[in-house]
Amino acid sequence: MATYTPERATQLKEAYSVIANQVKQADPSGKVTLVAVSKLKPASDIQALYDAGVRHFGENYPNELVDKAQQLPQDIKWHFIGALQSGNVNTLVKKIPNLYAIETVDSLKKAKKASASRQGQDKINVFLQYNTSGEEQKAGFTSVDEVVECVKWLQSDENTSLELKGLMTIGSFEQSVSGEENKDFATLVDVKKQVDSSCGTDLDLSMGMSHDFVQAIAQGSTNVRVGSSIFGARPPKN
Repeated sequence: MATYTPERATQLKEAYSVIANQVKQADPSGKVTLVAVSKLKPASDIQALYDAGVRHFGENYPNELVDKAQQLPQDIKWHFIGALQSGNVNTLVKKIPNLYAIETVDSLKKAKKASASRQGQDKINVFLQYNTSGEEQKAGFTSVDEVVECVKWLQSDENTSLELKGLMTIGSFEQSVSGEENKDFATLVDVKKQVDSSCGTDLDLSMGMSHDFVQAIAQGSTNVRVGSSIFGARPPKN
C-alpha cells in the first residue's frame, strides 16, 4: 500500500469533499460520476482518497497509469483520459485489468484495435471523443456520421470487448471561462441527440473539468473530470 501522511490525507479529503458537494448541488439526483484526475501525482495521494472511499480516478499517460495500477488496489475504476495513440492501445487494455473506461476513443480503427486486444478480460467502457471546438490541436471525431459509424460497429457482434458508454469532449478554454452557456457543450448535446436518434442509444456525456464542471452538469454532463482542484497544482511533466 502506498503510504501518505495524515496531513496530506486530510488535505485531499477536504478538497475532494468540496468538489463532491458542488457536484451534488448541481446534480441532486446523484447521477453524475466525479472522476478524480490524478495525473503526475504520487500513488500515495490516490491511496489516501481510496481509503476515504473514492474509486474513480483518471490518468493521462499510459505508462504512468500502468505503474499506478500495479501498485494500488484492484477495485479502483481507472479512466484513461489522455490522448489515445494507436501505439499505446495494447499497453492500456492488456496491462490494466481494472481499466474501467477509455474516454478518448477518436476513431473506428482504434476502437477495433482496443476490442481485439481486450479479448478474454472484462469489458471496458468507452466514450467517443468529439472535437466540439474545432481546434486543430484537439483530437476527436469531427462529424456525426463518423460517430454513428463507430457506434454501430460497437453495437455489432464483431465487438466483444468494449461497452459503449457515451460521448466526451474537451471544450475550448474561452468557453470554459465564459460564465455563460458553453457552446462546445451545447454542440456535444446536439451530437448526442443525433446519434441517439440514429442508433437507438441514450449516451452519457463526459464533459467538464475543474473550471467548468458545474456548467457542464447544468448542460447535461453525467461524468466530470476534476484534477487540480482536488490534488493541487501539478509538477511539470518530465
